[in-house]
Amino acid sequence: MALTTRLVSSLRPTLAALCWAVPGQSRGLSTHQGPEPSVDLRGIFPPLATPFSPTQEVDYAQLEGNLSRYASIPFRGLVVLGSNGEYPYLAPHERLEVVSRVRRALPRDRLLLAGSGCESTQATIELTVSMAEAGADVALVVTPCYYRGAMTSAALVNHYTEVGDASPIPVVLYNVPANTGLDLPMEAVVTLAQHSNIIGIKDSSGDITRMGLMVHKTRQEDFQVLAGSAGFLLASYAVGASGGICALANVLAAPLCQLDHLCREGKWQEARDLQHRLIEPNMAVTRRFGIPGLKKAMEWFGYYGGPCRAPLAPLSPDQVEELRSAFSTNGWL
Repeated sequence: MALTTRLVSSLRPTLAALCWAVPGQSRGLSTHQGPEPSVDLRGIFPPLATPFSPTQEVDYAQLEGNLSRYASIPFRGLVVLGSNGEYPYLAPHERLEVVSRVRRALPRDRLLLAGSGCESTQATIELTVSMAEAGADVALVVTPCYYRGAMTSAALVNHYTEVGDASPIPVVLYNVPANTGLDLPMEAVVTLAQHSNIIGIKDSSGDITRMGLMVHKTRQEDFQVLAGSAGFLLASYAVGASGGICALANVLAAPLCQLDHLCREGKWQEARDLQHRLIEPNMAVTRRFGIPGLKKAMEWFGYYGGPCRAPLAPLSPDQVEELRSAFSTNGWL
């Protein structure tokens, strides 16, 4: 916690520089300096958990129940079939059905981002086209990583360029080295930002220096950087990120949107205080306990979590108590 305090303190000059300086206006955060974006990604997106029944079938009724509970939250949109949606464990027909169900339940002014990344370029293109037909507004495409030793910058640029060329909807790159063991090279990001159909990146690396450099290097493009975790959301906004795709938004939906609002209004002390209270719960539902922890926490806040699909295992009783403590000691339970 002390480390985070020092981090935010060190960012105060940056925060001040990012505030509006025009007299009479709120000292809010300006997160996009280039051309007007073709798709506005500013705001919070929860990467939805996929509900399963006790027999590990996709529970579409519970999915729709969660969607109805999220309807009152001012999310910019929703993400389906990301890492927290147990995307690798879903069959192709299940993936498309999830997108279709969510699109029908989601107001048209809310964006629907759908994960469509596969290991081969051809499969990624085919699934991206299918996601568009099912109602997705934007494709979220994770880096192919099985042959990570061969995934050079040139190979990744070729892969994403072909996907961008063929996709009927805009593409957002997805960098999640904790899961893939692969960090999308900066030079690849800068090159791909120039593609007319590649509009942003979700960066879950947690490297704020890297994120700031991405924003700087792509500032003249129609390209937005999204924070991939709630634990560094404020710091990401300080260096110019447009929004966040945050697992914790499945649980603490309103507080994440409030943090977004405070940053945009320039209320930095309140934003810092709120960010501090979100760090431990966020760590608990991401790197510490993962999706089983996320789903257990959802149940405490009125959402359906339910089981994960095997081989993901439920938390032990001791782990549940540790998870609860991460929320209760920060005033959420």
